[in-house]
Amino acid sequence: VQLQASGGGSVQTEDSLRLSCGASGLILNNVAVGWFRQAPGKEREGVSCIGSNGFTSYRDSVKGRFVVSRDVAKDTVYLQMNSLKPEDTAIYYCYVRRWGTDFWGQGTLVTVSS
Repeated sequence: VQLQASGGGSVQTEDSLRLSCGASGLILNNVAVGWFRQAPGKEREGVSCIGSNGFTSYRDSVKGRFVVSRDVAKDTVYLQMNSLKPEDTAIYYCYVRRWGTDFWGQGTLVTVSS
């Protein structure tokens, strides 16, 4: 199983980015998918999650700005990030737990400058 996170980049404050998470060896439509991030010098933290039933959750600091969604036809999960702030700067990872195993994407860097 491999997860691939993509879509990061360098943007200005208040800009938007959309991250994508795809997988090989696993059907994302059938599982909950989480987005995590790790800022320099900080621990990895959960950002958002979408369940196999479409239920979504967000950490408080991104509520109202980030939206997690699925494209069932493409078996892809997205994280739409709007109104980005410098404190959103981090490497973003998608995550799946399946068959008792944790799977992480390779991470995609998001840099937000003021």
